[in-house]
Amino acid sequence: MAAAIQDQNVLLDIRDLQVHFEVRRGTVRALEGVNFTIRKSKTLGVIGESGSGKSVTARAIMQLLAKNGSIVSGEMLYNRQRDDSGDSELIDIAQQPSDSQLMRDLRGGEIAMIFQEPMSSLTPVYTAGLHIGESIQLHLKPRQTVGDQMAKAIAKQNRIPREEARQIAIEMLDKVGIPRPEERVVSYPHELSGGQRQRVMIAIALSCGPKLLIADEPTTALDVTTQAQINDLMLDLQQEFGMAIMYITHDLGVIAEMAEDIAVMYLGRIVEQGATDSIFYNPQHPYTRALLRSIPRIGQTEGSRLEVIEGMVPDPFSIPTGCAFNNRCPDVMPGICDTRMPELLTAGDGQRAACLLHDPDTMREVTRARVH
Repeated sequence: MAAAIQDQNVLLDIRDLQVHFEVRRGTVRALEGVNFTIRKSKTLGVIGESGSGKSVTARAIMQLLAKNGSIVSGEMLYNRQRDDSGDSELIDIAQQPSDSQLMRDLRGGEIAMIFQEPMSSLTPVYTAGLHIGESIQLHLKPRQTVGDQMAKAIAKQNRIPREEARQIAIEMLDKVGIPRPEERVVSYPHELSGGQRQRVMIAIALSCGPKLLIADEPTTALDVTTQAQINDLMLDLQQEFGMAIMYITHDLGVIAEMAEDIAVMYLGRIVEQGATDSIFYNPQHPYTRALLRSIPRIGQTEGSRLEVIEGMVPDPFSIPTGCAFNNRCPDVMPGICDTRMPELLTAGDGQRAACLLHDPDTMREVTRARVH
């Protein structure tokens, strides 16, 4: 039986999550003991290079893993608030079958996701209105007023008339800033710009008033102006609906503006987590420091090279022993970092870092070895 969530401000508590994929070459250990929490009405930024496990984590929460993937162990505790009674119910998503009625209620209703590429996420033969209307008809109760409908939307399998769903779709398109929503509701994806398609994806995700919005690199392939507009829109809607956001990206500048908390991932593990300011101004893991040093800065000396992280992300079948970052780490301790797996330990300004430099026993051993 899952342990209770002690802090009622926590909406989702991920504990020791492990996800594996079976492929021809063997088993890919995509996630190995991931731990983090998402607080109600707050934003958690998840950053890391491609292949670090960010999107796999999101799909595991949604129970949308590929057929060859499985949750091997761990808990995903969702603190579900019942709108009718105000009571809370603890649900371990990891134990729910993907096609169960409960997951269908949660997915899209209480936990929604914006995928990376809107053109591949939208069906080309469906209009924008049909995309949004399908979600609304599946999850929303018959409305009284538009305001009440969005505020009190709960994930139930109660259908509403198609015309009513279409009207809500128009209102959602207007809310996400698409001009002439009455016309755009009958537009097909190829008739919309990249920014408009992404706004449709946001409208779909928000149409049922989710408690948690998972945004998986939602501004990929958009120009910087449109990126800023989409991010501002998400923050405005977060304030309006009071939802939590899990924002996945490799853009550290975006995370600095969007998130209160950050989790840094590398090769299927959380290597550092904590408050955004603490991680940006006092990073404690060598990988986090390397990521921050690689950001281009205004006023950088002309002709100077951008700093890069040495080496490449290892092949999933050739992950180094010990700390997975040891073969790229500038602070590596040979004979130690390549033989021991670090745990998340308190460091710096209250954040937690998975680095042996913060392990007192290890550092005492290193000091004794240097003395002798």
